[in-house]
Amino acid sequence: MAAAAGDSDYFVREIEKNDGCALKVKQCYLGDVGCVVWDAAIVLAKYLETKQFHDPSCGVDVWAGSRVLELGAGTGVVGLMAATLGAQVTVTDLEDLQTLLKVNIQENQALISSGSITAKVLKWGEDVSEFTQPPHYVLMADCIYYEQSIVPLVESLKLLSGPDTCVICCYEQRTEGVNPKVEKQFFELLQQNFSCEEIPLDMQDPEFSSPDIHILHIRKKV
Repeated sequence: MAAAAGDSDYFVREIEKNDGCALKVKQCYLGDVGCVVWDAAIVLAKYLETKQFHDPSCGVDVWAGSRVLELGAGTGVVGLMAATLGAQVTVTDLEDLQTLLKVNIQENQALISSGSITAKVLKWGEDVSEFTQPPHYVLMADCIYYEQSIVPLVESLKLLSGPDTCVICCYEQRTEGVNPKVEKQFFELLQQNFSCEEIPLDMQDPEFSSPDIHILHIRKKV
């Protein structure tokens, strides 16, 4: 069993919400890609707060009561944002990231009132039978980078998505190395069963957005 990480193993990134509160997200000094908050995760988290989803003055509250599943959650920042907006969230990642996810859930529990958040292990391409009800939304930020994970990731999306599930995928377009090839493979495979709609920059958070970071809404073809 891994030793519990002490506070000295973490550094904190604060992400300010539109209501003035801030998510405090611990990251690891040492570790793999899941241990830090990537730019795409912040862009996606802030996108969840845009007026099309959450505008209390107009009574718009898409997240309230929605079932949300985050894949490759890493630090959990995207799922945490959804939970603070009232969603019933399950954040998932590999076994070795569960400690970090649970630390961040605990750290931000005070900001979650009507929503909820739990962490579970989910390895792409493997059994998803414990996720019985299709979520309203699947969230994924910067999950497209390992060539060997493309097939299992698309398989998980097929198994988890119902006819009404919207997958919101945010990724940073990278031009070096194998990245363009991996992106191409992912979208070619995905489009066999799903349709994709790119969200224009003017529909994203004006401050937390970038031409290099893309947000897509992905739905199962009927």
